Amino acid sequence: MMAKDPSQFKTLVQESLCRQVNAINKLACAGMYFWDYGNAFLLEAQRAGADILKPSENKFRYPSYVQHIMGDIFSLGFGPFRWVCTSGDAKDLALTDSIANQVLEEIIREGNVSDAAEEQYRDNIHWIKQAGQHKLVVGSQARILYSDQLGRTRISLAFNRAVNDGSLKGPVVISRDHHDVSGTDSPYRETSNVYDGSSFTADMAVQNCIGDSFRGATWVALHNGGGVGWGEVINGGFGLVLDGSEDAARRAETMLAWDVSNGVARRCWSGNSNANKTIRRSMQHDPKLNVTLPNAVTDETLLDEAFKGID
Repeated sequence: MMAKDPSQFKTLVQESLCRQVNAINKLACAGMYFWDYGNAFLLEAQRAGADILKPSENKFRYPSYVQHIMGDIFSLGFGPFRWVCTSGDAKDLALTDSIANQVLEEIIREGNVSDAAEEQYRDNIHWIKQAGQHKLVVGSQARILYSDQLGRTRISLAFNRAVNDGSLKGPVVISRDHHDVSGTDSPYRETSNVYDGSSFTADMAVQNCIGDSFRGATWVALHNGGGVGWGEVINGGFGLVLDGSEDAARRAETMLAWDVSNGVARRCWSGNSNANKTIRRSMQHDPKLNVTLPNAVTDETLLDEAFKGID
C-alpha cells in the first residue's frame, strides 16, 4: 500500500494515531503515566489532528522521555559511547569490557566526580561487568557504554595502550550513538529539553561534526533523519581508529573533549543546571577549556520590559 496508494496509507496511519491518542488520554485520566519515546509520535499525532495538545496551550499534553529522563543525563555529559574491536575476536571484546570497568572504578576511587556523575558511573560499571553474559553481539565485536568526557577519554587511552602493547590483537574504533550529548539537533527528541528557543537550529550537530574533523576524527558524518524522520533532525557522527600510536592518543584526547563539551556547553547556555555544574567541573579539569557561562535571569519582568512594543 505504501507504494501503490501512499495517500490511503497516510490516511490509515493518521486514523490509527488518533485512536491511539484517544486510548492514551483515557488511560492517563485514569492515572496512567505516559511519555513519548521521541520517535515523533507526539508530532505526527498532532499533524493527524489527534487530541494531543494541552487545552488553550500550544504544547503537548505529555513530555518526551528526553524532557523527563534523558535530558538531564545528557546534561551531565553522559551518553552512549561505542567501540568496535577490528580483530573480530570475542576475547578482545571481553578484554575491552574489563579495561572499561577498571577505568570507571578507578575514576570513582579518585573521588573527583559529582554525586550525580558517580551514580551514572556505578550503573554503567554494573552493566559492563555483565555485558558479556547477555550475548548481545551480532556480527562485529562491538560494545556500547554510557559515559562522560572523562570516562570516554580515559577508556580510549587505555584501549590505545592495550593495542600498543599487544594485549589487544587489533585496533579499536571508537564512536557513539547519534542519540547523545551533542551529536544531534532534534527538537522533538534529543534537544526537546533545550528551552531557550534554539532547539530548532542545527548548529550543535554541525559544529560537532566539523569540530571533530579538525580535532582528529578518522571520519565524520553529517546526516538527516535519524530516529524521527527526514527534515526533523540533523545528526553529526564520527569514527576514530585507535591504532596504538601516540598520535591516536593525542587525537582521542583532543577530539573527545570537543565531542562532549560542545553539547554540555549548549545545554548549559539553555539554562540546564546539571550542564552548568558539569561544564564548570570540566573547565576545572582542563585549563584549556574556556566556556562563556550564562547569566541567570532572576527577574523575568526584565524580559517583558525589554521586548515591550515588539510584535
